[in-house]
Amino acid sequence: MLSSSDLPETIAIFPLPGALLLPRARLPLHIFEPRYLAMIEDCMKTSQRLIGMIQPERGPSGGASGLCTIGCAGRLTQFSETEDGRYMVTLSGVSRFRMTREIDGFTPYRRCEVDWSGFERDLGKPEVDPDFNREPFMDALVRYFASQDLATDWDSLGEADDEMLVNALSMLCPFSPEDKQALLEAPSLTTRRETLITLIEYALHSGKDTGDFLQ
Repeated sequence: MLSSSDLPETIAIFPLPGALLLPRARLPLHIFEPRYLAMIEDCMKTSQRLIGMIQPERGPSGGASGLCTIGCAGRLTQFSETEDGRYMVTLSGVSRFRMTREIDGFTPYRRCEVDWSGFERDLGKPEVDPDFNREPFMDALVRYFASQDLATDWDSLGEADDEMLVNALSMLCPFSPEDKQALLEAPSLTTRRETLITLIEYALHSGKDTGDFLQ
Protein backbone atom coordinates (compact mmCIF):
# COMPACT_ATOMS: atom_id res chain seq x y z
CA MET A 1 0.00 0.00 0.00
CA LEU A 2 1.41 3.38 -0.99
CA SER A 3 1.94 6.21 1.52
CA SER A 4 1.98 9.94 0.86
CA SER A 5 5.79 9.90 0.69
CA ASP A 6 5.62 7.37 -2.18
CA LEU A 7 3.50 9.59 -4.42
CA PRO A 8 5.49 11.20 -7.25
CA GLU A 9 5.22 14.79 -8.40
CA THR A 10 4.78 13.75 -12.03
CA ILE A 11 2.58 11.00 -13.47
CA ALA A 12 1.36 9.77 -16.82
CA ILE A 13 -2.19 10.88 -17.62
CA PHE A 14 -4.85 8.81 -19.39
CA PRO A 15 -7.72 11.10 -20.48
CA LEU A 16 -10.68 8.80 -21.07
CA PRO A 17 -14.21 10.27 -21.28
CA GLY A 18 -16.65 8.62 -18.90
CA ALA A 19 -14.04 6.37 -17.26
CA LEU A 20 -14.10 6.89 -13.49
CA LEU A 21 -11.57 5.53 -11.00
CA LEU A 22 -12.01 6.01 -7.26
CA PRO A 23 -9.68 5.26 -4.33
CA ARG A 24 -9.63 1.58 -3.30
CA ALA A 25 -11.70 0.62 -6.37
CA ARG A 26 -10.52 -1.27 -9.45
CA LEU A 27 -10.82 -0.24 -13.08
CA PRO A 28 -10.17 -2.75 -15.89
CA LEU A 29 -8.85 -1.22 -19.11
CA HIS A 30 -8.32 -2.51 -22.63
CA ILE A 31 -5.25 -0.79 -24.11
CA PHE A 32 -4.64 -0.83 -27.86
CA GLU A 33 -3.53 2.64 -29.03
CA PRO A 34 0.27 2.75 -29.58
CA ARG A 35 0.77 5.81 -27.34
CA TYR A 36 -1.01 4.12 -24.45
CA LEU A 37 0.77 0.82 -25.02
CA ALA A 38 3.97 2.86 -24.55
CA MET A 39 2.48 4.43 -21.42
CA ILE A 40 1.82 1.01 -19.88
CA GLU A 41 5.32 -0.20 -20.74
CA ASP A 42 6.91 2.90 -19.18
CA CYS A 43 4.63 2.65 -16.14
CA MET A 44 5.80 -0.90 -15.41
CA LYS A 45 9.39 0.34 -15.22
CA THR A 46 8.59 2.62 -12.25
CA SER A 47 8.41 1.58 -8.62
CA GLN A 48 4.95 3.13 -8.00
CA ARG A 49 3.37 1.98 -11.31
CA LEU A 50 0.89 4.88 -11.21
CA ILE A 51 -1.31 6.20 -14.01
CA GLY A 52 -3.65 9.16 -13.58
CA MET A 53 -7.19 8.76 -14.91
CA ILE A 54 -8.71 12.12 -15.77
CA GLN A 55 -11.71 13.43 -17.70
CA PRO A 56 -11.22 15.55 -20.81
CA GLU A 57 -13.19 18.77 -20.63
CA ARG A 58 -15.73 19.45 -23.34
CA GLY A 59 -15.65 22.73 -25.19
CA PRO A 60 -18.69 24.74 -26.32
CA SER A 61 -18.91 22.75 -29.56
CA GLY A 62 -18.75 19.42 -27.75
CA GLY A 63 -15.13 18.63 -28.54
CA ALA A 64 -12.33 18.21 -26.01
CA SER A 65 -10.88 21.55 -24.90
CA GLY A 66 -8.54 20.49 -22.08
CA LEU A 67 -8.46 18.38 -18.94
CA CYS A 68 -10.44 18.52 -15.73
CA THR A 69 -8.42 19.71 -12.76
CA ILE A 70 -9.02 16.68 -10.52
CA GLY A 71 -8.34 13.05 -11.40
CA CYS A 72 -7.51 9.82 -9.60
CA ALA A 73 -4.29 7.83 -9.82
CA GLY A 74 -4.33 4.06 -9.95
CA ARG A 75 -1.58 1.52 -9.42
CA LEU A 76 -1.12 -1.02 -12.20
CA THR A 77 -1.91 -4.27 -10.39
CA GLN A 78 -2.87 -6.67 -13.19
CA PHE A 79 -1.45 -7.05 -16.67
CA SER A 80 -1.87 -9.46 -19.54
CA GLU A 81 -1.05 -9.27 -23.24
CA THR A 82 -3.16 -10.64 -26.06
CA GLU A 83 -1.73 -12.45 -29.06
CA ASP A 84 -2.20 -9.37 -31.25
CA GLY A 85 -0.29 -7.09 -28.88
CA ARG A 86 -3.09 -5.43 -26.91
CA TYR A 87 -2.87 -5.07 -23.13
CA MET A 88 -5.56 -5.96 -20.61
CA VAL A 89 -4.77 -4.17 -17.36
CA THR A 90 -6.36 -3.29 -14.03
CA LEU A 91 -5.74 -0.10 -12.09
CA SER A 92 -6.33 -0.10 -8.34
CA GLY A 93 -7.33 3.37 -7.16
CA VAL A 94 -4.77 5.00 -4.84
CA SER A 95 -5.53 8.70 -4.46
CA ARG A 96 -7.13 11.65 -6.18
CA PHE A 97 -4.89 14.49 -7.29
CA ARG A 98 -5.07 18.03 -8.55
CA MET A 99 -3.36 18.70 -11.86
CA THR A 100 -1.04 21.70 -11.63
CA ARG A 101 0.77 21.71 -14.98
CA GLU A 102 0.97 19.62 -18.11
CA ILE A 103 4.53 18.74 -19.10
CA ASP A 104 5.81 19.12 -22.62
CA GLY A 105 8.08 16.21 -23.41
CA PHE A 106 9.08 13.45 -25.74
CA THR A 107 6.60 10.79 -24.62
CA PRO A 108 3.71 10.02 -26.99
CA TYR A 109 1.30 10.16 -24.04
CA ARG A 110 0.54 13.10 -21.75
CA ARG A 111 2.26 13.73 -18.43
CA CYS A 112 1.39 16.19 -15.67
CA GLU A 113 2.74 17.62 -12.47
CA VAL A 114 0.21 16.90 -9.74
CA ASP A 115 -0.58 17.95 -6.19
CA TRP A 116 -1.83 15.28 -3.79
CA SER A 117 -2.64 17.59 -0.89
CA GLY A 118 -6.23 17.68 0.29
CA PHE A 119 -6.81 14.02 -0.55
CA GLU A 120 -4.97 12.39 2.37
CA ARG A 121 -8.12 10.47 3.32
CA ASP A 122 -7.83 8.50 0.07
CA LEU A 123 -4.75 6.71 1.43
CA GLY A 124 -6.48 5.60 4.62
CA LYS A 125 -8.99 2.93 5.53
CA PRO A 126 -12.30 2.48 3.63
CA GLU A 127 -14.85 5.15 4.44
CA VAL A 128 -18.17 4.45 6.14
CA ASP A 129 -21.49 6.19 5.64
CA PRO A 130 -23.35 6.09 8.98
CA ASP A 131 -26.53 7.67 7.58
CA PHE A 132 -26.85 5.28 4.63
CA ASN A 133 -30.38 3.84 4.54
CA ARG A 134 -29.97 0.90 2.21
CA GLU A 135 -33.54 -0.28 1.76
CA PRO A 136 -34.95 2.75 -0.14
CA PHE A 137 -31.63 3.09 -1.97
CA MET A 138 -31.73 -0.49 -3.24
CA ASP A 139 -35.41 -0.09 -4.21
CA ALA A 140 -34.54 2.93 -6.34
CA LEU A 141 -31.53 1.11 -7.77
CA VAL A 142 -33.66 -1.82 -8.92
CA ARG A 143 -36.00 0.56 -10.74
CA TYR A 144 -33.08 2.48 -12.23
CA PHE A 145 -31.38 -0.67 -13.55
CA ALA A 146 -34.67 -1.78 -15.07
CA SER A 147 -35.16 1.61 -16.75
CA GLN A 148 -31.64 1.48 -18.20
CA ASP A 149 -31.90 -2.21 -19.19
CA LEU A 150 -28.91 -3.05 -16.97
CA ALA A 151 -28.15 -6.37 -15.32
CA THR A 152 -26.12 -7.03 -12.18
CA ASP A 153 -25.42 -9.53 -9.42
CA TRP A 154 -27.88 -8.30 -6.81
CA ASP A 155 -26.59 -10.69 -4.13
CA SER A 156 -23.07 -9.27 -4.45
CA LEU A 157 -24.37 -5.70 -4.34
CA GLY A 158 -26.38 -6.47 -1.23
CA GLU A 159 -23.34 -7.91 0.53
CA ALA A 160 -20.93 -5.10 -0.44
CA ASP A 161 -19.83 -2.64 2.23
CA ASP A 162 -20.88 1.00 1.97
CA GLU A 163 -17.82 2.28 0.14
CA MET A 164 -17.58 -0.61 -2.29
CA LEU A 165 -21.28 -0.32 -3.16
CA VAL A 166 -21.35 3.44 -3.69
CA ASN A 167 -18.04 3.57 -5.54
CA ALA A 168 -18.78 0.59 -7.78
CA LEU A 169 -22.12 2.09 -8.82
CA SER A 170 -20.54 5.51 -9.37
CA MET A 171 -18.01 3.91 -11.71
CA LEU A 172 -20.35 1.52 -13.53
CA CYS A 173 -23.60 3.45 -14.02
CA PRO A 174 -23.96 5.13 -17.44
CA PHE A 175 -23.74 8.72 -16.25
CA SER A 176 -22.28 11.53 -18.35
CA PRO A 177 -18.61 12.54 -17.96
CA GLU A 178 -19.73 15.68 -16.12
CA ASP A 179 -21.74 13.61 -13.65
CA LYS A 180 -18.83 11.19 -13.22
CA GLN A 181 -16.60 14.16 -12.40
CA ALA A 182 -19.05 15.34 -9.75
CA LEU A 183 -18.96 11.88 -8.17
CA LEU A 184 -15.15 11.89 -8.24
CA GLU A 185 -14.91 15.31 -6.60
CA ALA A 186 -17.36 14.49 -3.79
CA PRO A 187 -15.46 15.30 -0.56
CA SER A 188 -16.78 12.30 1.37
CA LEU A 189 -18.50 8.98 0.85
CA THR A 190 -21.72 10.46 2.22
CA THR A 191 -21.62 13.28 -0.32
CA ARG A 192 -20.90 10.84 -3.14
CA ARG A 193 -23.83 8.65 -2.07
CA GLU A 194 -26.12 11.70 -1.95
CA THR A 195 -24.97 12.74 -5.44
CA LEU A 196 -25.49 9.20 -6.71
CA ILE A 197 -29.03 9.09 -5.30
CA THR A 198 -29.80 12.47 -6.91
CA LEU A 199 -28.65 11.22 -10.31
CA ILE A 200 -30.64 8.00 -10.02
CA GLU A 201 -33.80 9.80 -8.86
CA TYR A 202 -33.46 12.37 -11.64
CA ALA A 203 -33.14 9.62 -14.25
CA LEU A 204 -36.20 7.85 -12.86
CA HIS A 205 -38.22 11.07 -12.69
CA SER A 206 -37.33 12.30 -16.16
CA GLY A 207 -37.17 8.97 -17.92
CA LYS A 208 -34.10 10.32 -19.69
CA ASP A 209 -30.35 9.98 -19.49
CA THR A 210 -28.65 11.95 -16.69
CA GLY A 211 -26.25 13.61 -19.13
CA ASP A 212 -27.10 17.28 -18.64
CA PHE A 213 -28.27 17.23 -15.04
CA LEU A 214 -25.16 18.58 -13.34
CA GLN A 215 -23.92 20.79 -16.14
